Amino acid sequence: MRIADRLARARETLAAAGVRPQDAALDAEVLARRALHCDRAGLIVRLREEEPAEFPAAFAPLVQRRSLREPMAYIVGEREFWGRRFEVMPGVLIPRPETELIVEEALDLFRDTPPGVIIDVGTGSGCLAVSLAAEFPDARVVATDISLEALAIARRNAAANGLEERIDFRLADLLDSVADRADLIVSNPPYVASGDAPGLVPEVREHEPHVALFAGDDGLLVYRRLLPSAKPRLRTGGRLILEVGYDQDGAVIDIASRCGWTFSHHRQDLQGITRTLVFHV
Repeated sequence: MRIADRLARARETLAAAGVRPQDAALDAEVLARRALHCDRAGLIVRLREEEPAEFPAAFAPLVQRRSLREPMAYIVGEREFWGRRFEVMPGVLIPRPETELIVEEALDLFRDTPPGVIIDVGTGSGCLAVSLAAEFPDARVVATDISLEALAIARRNAAANGLEERIDFRLADLLDSVADRADLIVSNPPYVASGDAPGLVPEVREHEPHVALFAGDDGLLVYRRLLPSAKPRLRTGGRLILEVGYDQDGAVIDIASRCGWTFSHHRQDLQGITRTLVFHV
C-alpha cells in the first residue's frame, strides 16, 4: 500500500470518529510524519511511495488514539505557546492561544518599568511562567500548582528553555504558603461550570484534567478564592491579570470589586470575546 492510501484510510477513520474532516486530514498528516520521522516536505515527497514495512505498526496506534478523541497535543507530546514548544501530557491543561493575551498585556503594562517579581498562580505546563520569565529577564518568577505532576512538567519546560534557575516552582493551592509580594500576578484558573461538562468536546471533557477545568456550579469558585488572597500579595503599583471564560467578565469584575480591587481594563480575543481582565488595588 502507498503512504498516500494509508493516509486516506486514516482520514476516513478519524472523520468517522467525529473529528472534523479538515482536522482529520491535518491530524492524519501530522501523525504520519511522526511515525515516519520526517517533516512535511519529506512526507509530500514520499506520498506516492510504497509504505515502509514498519510504518503501519507505528502509525495505527497513533490513529487509534486520535479516533478515541485524545487531543493531538497529548499524542505528539507538545504544543506551541508564545513561540516556544512546551511539553504537555494529560496531567496539564493544553495551552490555548487566548492565554497568550496575558503575556501581551504584561508586556504592554510593564514596557517602561519591568516587574521585579512575578507570581503565576496555577502554572500547569508552565507556559505563562516560562514565557514571562523569558520576556522579563531580570524578574524573579514564582509559579504555583496544586498538582505534583503538573509541577514536574512545568520544571521540564523551564529547563528546556534554560530558565530553571529563574523560576521557583511551588506545590500550593493557589497562593497558600506564598508570602512573596509581586509586581505582577497572573492566572489562568479553572473557570468552566460543572454543569457545562456535557457540552464540551470529547477532547476536553474526557482527556484534559478536570482540576484545571472545572470550578463549581457557576465556574467562579476559584475567582472567589483567588481574588481575596492575591490582594495582600501585590505591591503598590502592581497589576493582577486574569483569564476568564465566555461572558464571565462582569461576574469576575463584581467579585473583584467586593474584594477591594479596582478594574482597569480588558483585552479581547480575535472573536471579540473578553478573555483577559486587569486589576489594581
